[in-house]
Amino acid sequence: MIKSIRWMIPAALCGSFFAAAPTAKAEIPAEEAAKIAAAVPAAPLAKPKKARKVLVFSVTNGFRHSSIPTGHEAFRQLGEKTGAFEAVISNDLANFEPANIKKFDAICFLSTTGDPFKEAEARGLALRESMMGFIKGGGGFVGIHSATDTFYEWADYGSMICGYFNGHPWDAGTEVSIKVEPGKEKHPLAVMFGGENLNFKEEIYQFKAPYDSSKVEMLLRLDTEKTDMNGKGNREDKDYGVSWARNWGKGRVFYSSLGHNEHIFQNPKVLLHFLAGLQWSMGDLEAPVSK
Repeated sequence: MIKSIRWMIPAALCGSFFAAAPTAKAEIPAEEAAKIAAAVPAAPLAKPKKARKVLVFSVTNGFRHSSIPTGHEAFRQLGEKTGAFEAVISNDLANFEPANIKKFDAICFLSTTGDPFKEAEARGLALRESMMGFIKGGGGFVGIHSATDTFYEWADYGSMICGYFNGHPWDAGTEVSIKVEPGKEKHPLAVMFGGENLNFKEEIYQFKAPYDSSKVEMLLRLDTEKTDMNGKGNREDKDYGVSWARNWGKGRVFYSSLGHNEHIFQNPKVLLHFLAGLQWSMGDLEAPVSK
């Protein structure tokens, strides 16, 4: 009950709970929340080894996606309904201090943009070191959508997430087809798609250096044979990765560029994909990721 009450408090009264996000809503319409509830699985994909806590962080110093509140609600419900984790939805930079970050099992950058630590000024470097130490030391990291449109001046972050945003040739209203990487049809992080393509309207990114799909466990890609490529995309290799996973030190990193449109967070298969990536990043779901 307490958690539900906190979720309903207007953002203006929540202090740092929605810090640096003055335009974000503290709630979404009831009918939208109901659609998410209908799509969220009833149980975790793996039994948590202990009580888990995930920081869901969405500071933007660039474009701010209108789907962020929907994503917040989706991750809140994913944790609450499945029991896989508790979602702590907060933009308070104090959470990245060494004494505080260790309280979490994973960090989720949900559509962050620019330098999300910019407001920390002189503390920003220390917060970067703390976050990277957390991940390399065994923590989980999940990046959703514009997490690759983040920290351009931090090379270690770019290497970790394996690429930076380089435009979206397929915008939010474009019909796209997303395929499971051949050979990954039964992979625990992609098995929920049953080897079938996802077909919907969604903004799809292309990436620039240090993007290298050979350095990650690729899970989903844009199907260039079933998507309009007429004048779209600038890669000769037609390598438009959508979701991938990798090891980073002792930690685990999962990224998906899906999440621009609100309906993405109401898609049962996509929510299972996000849950799988998150549970794998925390070490609860076993999955063969060799990269």
